Amino acid sequence: MARYFTLEQAQRLVPEVSRMLKEGVEARAELEEAQREIAESMRKAHQMGGVDLDTERLVILRRRVDELGRKLKEILDQFEELGVQVKDLNIGLVDFPTKYRGEEVLICYQLNEAGVGYWHGLEEGFRSRKRIDRDFLDHHEGDLVH
Repeated sequence: MARYFTLEQAQRLVPEVSRMLKEGVEARAELEEAQREIAESMRKAHQMGGVDLDTERLVILRRRVDELGRKLKEILDQFEELGVQVKDLNIGLVDFPTKYRGEEVLICYQLNEAGVGYWHGLEEGFRSRKRIDRDFLDHHEGDLVH
């Protein structure tokens, strides 16, 4: 069941969400680096006919990939439990569903912002986000489950 957040609820979650985003962004970057290193090692070994394959290093990297994959899944599961939508772990972007003038919209937060300050429609994205203004404050609602 989806949850709708009030602006205040989303704001209160920012410290926890920020911590989780930092962990997720770092884990994703480490995962990609380990995967790149594996691919590069395999490419080099293939070019050398398998002669220059550091199997010990590959085993360590594959374990790291598995570990980071599990960590990312745990982080994403935590976001799902909170009802917060992860949009982009490259830049640390999440959305909090809410209602504005009777329509579902998203309160938008990006890692390292001071707090939640933007929103956008479901069909819009990060580039179309709008500043939360008095009209939004007066006409949005949360605490609903559908």
